[in-house]
Amino acid sequence: MEPANQPAGVRVDKSSSALASRNTSNRIQAPMEPETENLDVVVIGAGLSGINTAYRLKTQLPHHSYAILEARAELGGTWAFWKYPGIRTDSSMGLFGFSWRPWPHEVNMAPAPAIKQYMEECAAAEGIDKKIRLRHRVVVSSWSSQEQRWTLQVDAKGEDGTVHRKVIKAWWVINASGYYSYEKPLPAVIPGIERFGGQVVHPQFWDEKVNYSGKKVVIIGSGATAITLLPALAKTSHSVTMLQRSPSYVMSLPSKNSTSAFLSKYMPSSWAAQIHWWLSMLIETLFVGFLKTFPQVGRRFIMSEMRNSLPKDFDIDKHFNPRYNPFEQRLCFCPGADFFKALHRPNTRVVTDNVETVTETGILLKSGETLEADMIITATGLYFSLLSSVKATVDGESVNDTLGTRYIWNGVMLEGVPNSGLISGYTAATWTPGADARVRQLIKVIKYMDKVEATMAMPCIEPAERAQMPVLPGINLSSTYVVSAMDRLPKIAGKAPWVNGSNWAVDMWRLMTSNVREGMRYTFADKKGI
Repeated sequence: MEPANQPAGVRVDKSSSALASRNTSNRIQAPMEPETENLDVVVIGAGLSGINTAYRLKTQLPHHSYAILEARAELGGTWAFWKYPGIRTDSSMGLFGFSWRPWPHEVNMAPAPAIKQYMEECAAAEGIDKKIRLRHRVVVSSWSSQEQRWTLQVDAKGEDGTVHRKVIKAWWVINASGYYSYEKPLPAVIPGIERFGGQVVHPQFWDEKVNYSGKKVVIIGSGATAITLLPALAKTSHSVTMLQRSPSYVMSLPSKNSTSAFLSKYMPSSWAAQIHWWLSMLIETLFVGFLKTFPQVGRRFIMSEMRNSLPKDFDIDKHFNPRYNPFEQRLCFCPGADFFKALHRPNTRVVTDNVETVTETGILLKSGETLEADMIITATGLYFSLLSSVKATVDGESVNDTLGTRYIWNGVMLEGVPNSGLISGYTAATWTPGADARVRQLIKVIKYMDKVEATMAMPCIEPAERAQMPVLPGINLSSTYVVSAMDRLPKIAGKAPWVNGSNWAVDMWRLMTSNVREGMRYTFADKKGI
C-alpha cells in the first residue's frame, strides 16, 4: 500500500514488474536484482519500543502500511537477548508494561522470560506479530531528496542460514532498536586479564555453557547487571564478590504488586489496570522529582533504607555512599530486597577498590588485597549504538559520523535527518512511558504531514540561531558507559523543541501544546519547503 498522500512526481521503484517481464533466458543468464518493496513506515526492532510503536501506528495511522524488521530470530529485544542468571527488569512492571495492555500479573519486577512471553501475547492480540519480519537486518538506509524516500538494504536470513538481499523503499523509518550494541560491550581496560587462568565471562554473551556452581566468582561492576547477578549466583557458587570502583545507590521494590488485584474486586479489571497505571506514574513522577529537587534529603533517605536492609556491621559509608546525587546515574532497584538479603549470606561480599592487576588465580587490588577467583564476570557496561549499526546517509552524507554534532528535536528526531524517528525511553525513570511519549510525538508530525500533504519533515536550525544555542548532552547521566559515548551522542539546547525530555508529565504537556512546525522544515510534492 502506498501512502494516502503519495506525492506527485515522486518516483516509485517498480522493479518487481520489470523482473516479471523479462524472458526466461535473461533470468538464467543474469543475476536477478533484489526485488523492491514499498512501505509507508518501517520500524527497526521488535523489542518493547518497536511493538509499542507498531501499536501506535496501527491505531492512530491505520491508513498507512508498516512492517517491523527484526535482525534476530525472535521478538523481545533485550528480554530475548540477555541470558545471565536472574535477568529481570529493574522497574515496576506496572509502568514497564504497555499502557494499552497492562501487565496482568502480580510479580512486580518480572524475569526476562515472563516479559518476553508478555510481549508475544500483546503482539499476537493486536495482530502486530503478523507485521514482524524476523531475521531481517537493515544494513544500509539512504534518504534521497529526489525520491522523497528512504531506500533500505536488508539482509534476510532464511531458516537454513542462507542470506539474500532485499530492498525496501519507505516514506518513514523509525529506529526502535534501543541504544546499545548487541555485538560488542563497552571496552574495559582490566590490567592482566589475559593472564587469568579461570573463565572470563561478559554478561552480554552469557549462555547455558557457563557453569558457576561451586566456584569463586568475582563480579566487576556495580550497576543493574551486577546487582541482579549477585543474589542469583550466591545460591550455588562457593563465593561471590562484587568488586566496584565506586558505590551505587540500591533500593528495594516489593516483589509483588497486588494493587490491580485488590481494585479488581470492586471494579472491572480494565478499570483497575488503568487506575494502577496512573497511580504508578504519579508515584514515580513525584519520587524522581523529589530526589532531583532535594538531592541531599534524597541521599539520606536512600542510605537510611539501605542501612536498614544491610547487615549491622556493614560499612555502608564505604560501599554504598556514592559520590554523585540520586539519578545523576541510574538508580538500581532490586525485588524484595534480594540483593541485600544475599549480602547476609556468608559467601557474599562487596569490595570497593581498584584493580592493580589480574593474576592467574585472582585479582590483586590497589590496596594490596588479593581476591581469589575461578571466574571473573565483567559487568562493565554497554556500548552505545543509537542506529543499531545501520549505515545511514542523507543524500550521500553520513548520519553515523555526525551524530554527536546533531541536535535532538523533541526527543525523537535528529537535526538534518528527514522522515526518521529515534525511539528511546527514560534513563532516570521507567523506560516504556518515555518511549511511548516519543512515538506519539512522531505520529503528531506524520498526522500534520497527512493534513497538509507534505512529503518530507526534517528538523532544521538556521546557522545564526545554531551559533547561539547551548550544546548540552542529550542524556544527562554521569555513568561511565554514557560519558564514554558523549562524542557520539546527539545534543540538546535545553529549550523546546531541542530537548530530550525525562519527565512523562512534561513530555505529555509538550505533546499537547507544541507546534510541529517549530524547528521543522516541510517539503511538498512540488519540492517547495516551509
